[in-house]
Amino acid sequence: CTATPTRFSVINIGHSQIKLLFEIYNVLKGVVESGSAGSGNGVYNQRVSSNKFIIGIDEVGRGALAGPVLVSAVMIPKSINLNFKKLPKLKDSKKLTAAYRETWFEFIKNHPKIYYATARVNPRVIDRINITKAANRAATNAFKRLDVGKGTRVLLDGGLFLNTDYAFTRTIIKGDEKINAIKLASIVAKVTRDRYMVKLHESYPLYNLAKHKGYGTRKHIRAIRRHGPSDIHRLTFINGL
Repeated sequence: CTATPTRFSVINIGHSQIKLLFEIYNVLKGVVESGSAGSGNGVYNQRVSSNKFIIGIDEVGRGALAGPVLVSAVMIPKSINLNFKKLPKLKDSKKLTAAYRETWFEFIKNHPKIYYATARVNPRVIDRINITKAANRAATNAFKRLDVGKGTRVLLDGGLFLNTDYAFTRTIIKGDEKINAIKLASIVAKVTRDRYMVKLHESYPLYNLAKHKGYGTRKHIRAIRRHGPSDIHRLTFINGL
């Protein structure tokens, strides 16, 4: 009797694919404390104890049927000039085209005095604690990643609150239409989440996430009805569809 040799296939996996696998793993696991921090000059998480800065916080993805809710905190000097001929007029991210959002995001990343951080809460956690608590948890995590000192004023878009005893906070209704720091935070949050959803589309192509970013469009709802929910869908959001 001759044994049949086992055949092994070698699979080449690049860095981007490995990173994507970890992203998917975190989604399935329901990781809460995912996010990032950065600034234009590459220095981040440094303690800034000064009342010369202001922090704006905003979220994106609150009403989506799939994917995380993501919050960004952006710290800028109070005296910063945001009026440049080569930049589009600063607005809430929802009122900017995708191209204009990308332009502003590059400006934010490369400005030496602008600091930002993001945090997201994934679908399983949203289903467990509800979207309001999830958004506030993400806001708190993003704020903590900036590692600021006392005295820096924090302004949050309406509906967001920090789960801390930090005294210098204020929630402003329609803050993303009134406060520049919140407008910038809305842009960072939107661009970051959109890019993340495009990555998830590679693993969940049946739902066309790259197109609608997880929101409840007609095509997305039809896909959920046809294929059923995936691991990145919010079950509490799609009951009854």
